[in-house]
Amino acid sequence: MQIRTATSADLAAVVQIEAECFPAAEAATELSLARRLALYPNHFWVLMDGKQLVGFVNGMATDEPDLRDEMYDDAALHNENGAWQMIFGVDTIPAYRRRGCAAMLLEHVIAEARRQGRKGLVLTCKDRLVHYYAKFGFVSEGISGSTHGDVTWYQMRLTF
Repeated sequence: MQIRTATSADLAAVVQIEAECFPAAEAATELSLARRLALYPNHFWVLMDGKQLVGFVNGMATDEPDLRDEMYDDAALHNENGAWQMIFGVDTIPAYRRRGCAAMLLEHVIAEARRQGRKGLVLTCKDRLVHYYAKFGFVSEGISGSTHGDVTWYQMRLTF
């Protein structure tokens, strides 16, 4: 398995994986994913098994300490020198789940954020995943202000 930054050629695969991983109300649109790939491809990491894209993590950098819903669709809010690495999604295709793929991606992204001199990382997740992200050092800050997809989200922060 290999992790690399995404390219525009990965768009069709990431759109398909996003649709497999999230309900329609929560999934990023093709347009949103295309903008992310265009404006901050070095913050979009894909996991490859040979030539097959099996998972990805993406998000923007910002000086804002909290993940806001506007960040998902407005790629222009990205600040390459931002203090915080936001994570919008941790996606793994169903056939590769429970094999350490998400962990491999997260560990890579955490190491990249540390190498880039960020203060840390922020993500939101559903209640059932709070314990999973805690294993990587993320701390729950409680219910997020996010109403993305009309779901209750918990904000998690990993501070270096």
